[in-house]
Amino acid sequence: MATAGEARAWAREALRGIGDSLYTPFCGRDGDDIDWDAYRSLVRYCVGALGHQMLWCTSGIAEFWSLTLDERKRLLEVAIEEGRRADPDVVIQACTAATSAKDCVDLTLHAQQAGADIAYIQTPMMEAHGGEGVLRFFAYVASRTDLALGMFNSPSSGYVLTPAEGARIYDEVPAVCATKEGAFRPGSSRLLHRLAPDLVIWECDKTVYRAGWLRDGIVCPAQLGTSGYLFETPQRRLFSEYWDLVYDGKLVEAMEYARHSGLDQFDLDIGSWWTCYPGRSDYFTHWGGAFKYAASLLGLPVGDHPDSRPPQALLPPEAKAQIEEAYLRLGLIDARRPTELVVPQA
Repeated sequence: MATAGEARAWAREALRGIGDSLYTPFCGRDGDDIDWDAYRSLVRYCVGALGHQMLWCTSGIAEFWSLTLDERKRLLEVAIEEGRRADPDVVIQACTAATSAKDCVDLTLHAQQAGADIAYIQTPMMEAHGGEGVLRFFAYVASRTDLALGMFNSPSSGYVLTPAEGARIYDEVPAVCATKEGAFRPGSSRLLHRLAPDLVIWECDKTVYRAGWLRDGIVCPAQLGTSGYLFETPQRRLFSEYWDLVYDGKLVEAMEYARHSGLDQFDLDIGSWWTCYPGRSDYFTHWGGAFKYAASLLGLPVGDHPDSRPPQALLPPEAKAQIEEAYLRLGLIDARRPTELVVPQA
């Protein structure tokens, strides 16, 4: 765990590798319950079988907006328990976003006490008075906790911080050490780095890594919150091998690998189902049902209620068909037989 005072030095060294954003496997009527055995298997698979270095817990893919505070706390506890059993050095990142600052403090204090390494706070989704309001929110949480904090700048919040606003939060709240820039606006990330050069930045637009931004120190050597476990299996470590090349500075080789392995084509084939609901195509979402359907194709357990909780919609058949075809083309699944993954046992 990194305390607020240690946060910035810690982040520059610890935030490396692949960080898996975990889905929540639901079960029971309308998905009212959580399949804890399935969740434990997912954690063991990511950290044990795939060897990924970080976990990103109770965030967008986990559908945090649909979870109770108690569920979010228990999901984090289980991830820490299973993750550290598989790898004592795994970095645990907790999303403690909430519309209420008091709830955010409650979740962040719990993350601190449970042993998480850092808590990320997504820009509040309701009534955020721009950067000034978000700064007040971060200052409120930081004054009541002692844990490394990160910003999570996602368009799903409805408001995206400007580079100047993000830099001001970094300047005025010492616990803030990192940011997940999820708005796909790399020009803003470059400016944010110029304004706050020691802030650890992850840019969701993957093209910046091919442009040498890691070499230039603009972004960090990590995928802080991806669904990396949906891009590879222990038998075909496509995602890990690609990013190892990028982190080693072998950019030409990385681009060739992505082209020949099918990773680039997969991004095109999968379409926008993970992040776009057609009925509201201008809104960036984390469609839990789409992520879980992809996971089920790879043989991962998703619970007996594989859809999202409300207010998300049910994943339509055309989405499932397109996702399955993308995996068949990539070669991670075989139409002739179901995929069987080896998940480390508890």
